[in-house]
Amino acid sequence: QVQLEESGGGSVNSGGSLRLACVISDDTYSSNCMGWFRQAPGKEREGVASIYTGGGNTYYADSVKGRFTMSQDHAKNTAYLQMNNLKPEDTARYYCVADRASCMTWVPYLTLPDMDTAYWGQGTQVTVSS
Repeated sequence: QVQLEESGGGSVNSGGSLRLACVISDDTYSSNCMGWFRQAPGKEREGVASIYTGGGNTYYADSVKGRFTMSQDHAKNTAYLQMNNLKPEDTARYYCVADRASCMTWVPYLTLPDMDTAYWGQGTQVTVSS
């Protein structure tokens, strides 16, 4: 079973920065795409950023464009989310997802991936205070 583990969450003041990391535990699993989603209490899970791991094309939600940057390190089987100028509305639990079969259906649109093909991490909490 492929496992993803997020890290790097925490509590910061408005305007601060955090860098999230997502490690895929299985070195034999080669994803074609990865993404970051977030879910605040009482709200639906929403897409934040996504990437095609082969070409490196990235996509961002309008709410985070210019502030968040998604990147990857193939050698470490890891994806990152650099979050700058954080705002209280960024407070949520952030989840990493990896996929290789249904990427075209969700990566450009930041919609939820196919549950049958995607692997999710347990999430890491980000809290931004004003």
